[in-house]
Amino acid sequence: MNLYSRLSIERKRTVWAWAFLAVPIFFYVVIRFYPTADAMVLSFQNWNLLGARSWAGLDNYVRLWGDPVFWKVFRNTFMYLILGTPISLVISFVIAYNLDKTRFLHGTLRALYFLPFLTTAVAMAWVWRWFYQPVPIGLFNNILSSVGIGQVRFLNSTSNALPSILAPAIWAGLGFQIIIFMAGLRAIPVSYYEAARIDGVSNWTILREITLPLLKPTIVFLVVFSSIGFLRIFDQVFNMTTNDPGGPLNSTMPLVMMIYQTAFSSYSMGYAAAQTVVLFTVLLVVSLIQLRILRDR
Repeated sequence: MNLYSRLSIERKRTVWAWAFLAVPIFFYVVIRFYPTADAMVLSFQNWNLLGARSWAGLDNYVRLWGDPVFWKVFRNTFMYLILGTPISLVISFVIAYNLDKTRFLHGTLRALYFLPFLTTAVAMAWVWRWFYQPVPIGLFNNILSSVGIGQVRFLNSTSNALPSILAPAIWAGLGFQIIIFMAGLRAIPVSYYEAARIDGVSNWTILREITLPLLKPTIVFLVVFSSIGFLRIFDQVFNMTTNDPGGPLNSTMPLVMMIYQTAFSSYSMGYAAAQTVVLFTVLLVVSLIQLRILRDR
């Protein structure tokens, strides 16, 4: 205590600052960094959760390279990313752009669009699963049959299953993206639009030359945030394909679900860790791309 009392005010502030920072630092070291490092080490080992770990070298990665199921799952994961990110961003921007110009019931409409984001993924997945059921249970097939269209096998078809799961995943994230886009639109100074209208600039030119360039930081954030979300998709797939996990012929299985099944169904923790390292690498590359884009800006 005497030592603390002899410190200057500036040094006391530093001590208190590090005291408060010690809690999040401890959290990230114990909860984040240590498990990540341990998973990387485990990817070079064999372990079934019960026995002792044994060194396997690169065997897990060699097995991963030659596993056709992994490459199928890897392709599915990027299909979620390639289809989900641009579709969700375009839809959310169009809604936000028009909603920003709406004054009647603006707050109510914004809350309604944000509501799916607040709904739990499990409940939402089971509701959409009910929508996709055949006649007489499923809503969509009942609507199709009422107009004379044959039933569609949404979740039981290798070609329809992935888009059918992607649809509720996109719908679930629209609310958050709309709110972020609206915040970006509100941050653009009105004087830019007023000057453009005085000069007789068309609405399309204003959108292309003013709105979109000034929304670049918002778009970059949402692209990366959405990309990471689709690369880590799990809840919708797990709950909508419980009868056939991963869909027919693994047509909907993402990498996160493969990791889950490898670890907790096959109890091959080393092989699951190798898959986790691959997913971590992909996520890291996406983050580095974000930093590069921001640096270019």
